[in-house]
Amino acid sequence: MTIAKKIADKIAELPKDSTFGYADLPIRPEEYVTAAKALERLQKKGIIRKLSKGIFYKPNVTVFGELKPREEDILRPYLYEDGKRIAYITGTSLYNQLNLTTQIPSLYKIASAEKRIYINRGGIKAKPVKSYAPVTDKNYRMLGFLDAMKDLNSIPDVDKKSAILIFLRRLGKMTSKELDVLIKYALLYPPRVRALLGALLEQLDVAIDIKELKNSLNPLTIYRYNLRDTTLTTQPNWNIV
Repeated sequence: MTIAKKIADKIAELPKDSTFGYADLPIRPEEYVTAAKALERLQKKGIIRKLSKGIFYKPNVTVFGELKPREEDILRPYLYEDGKRIAYITGTSLYNQLNLTTQIPSLYKIASAEKRIYINRGGIKAKPVKSYAPVTDKNYRMLGFLDAMKDLNSIPDVDKKSAILIFLRRLGKMTSKELDVLIKYALLYPPRVRALLGALLEQLDVAIDIKELKNSLNPLTIYRYNLRDTTLTTQPNWNIV
């Protein structure tokens, strides 16, 4: 089978809106030059579009026109390595998805424990931040949720009262097993995150042990979140002001 045929067959299997790079194609590094020519022909036919150097996507054309891929799809080639997730989108872009802000950033933040991911290609710009735990498909949402607690004071235009309600709702939907795992990751985060999570869980009165969070904190430290006008009545128990 020719390289062009292998590439065409692989792209035909991809869902619309999906992005891909050379590493996602069934080719060897020494075949990249030939592959580039095959991809160029597919672009001319309108089968694929180029996002940036080495990154392409399969367009989704509807009656309303061609839809651009979601940011997660655009950045997917950078979030995975050898088919394994190594990073996730955090920062203002994530907090917008969590309804904590209406701001849409021009610069993405990509968290990873394994590598520092910089992107400056075409319209995609991103800078790296260090994740507090190795990133997997199973834990990246939890890490992003803890990031939001960590950055609560710096999220643009955040309404603290609404933010606390959002946190409580998300925690309330988690199972006891999921909450136990969340606590495990929270212990890797700064003390203020542990304090806020402890106060939220105490307010929910969930049937899990939160002593480990409490015991990890310095009883003399004050955690400043400016939550006076929120519904978080347990904050004094965790030295939160």
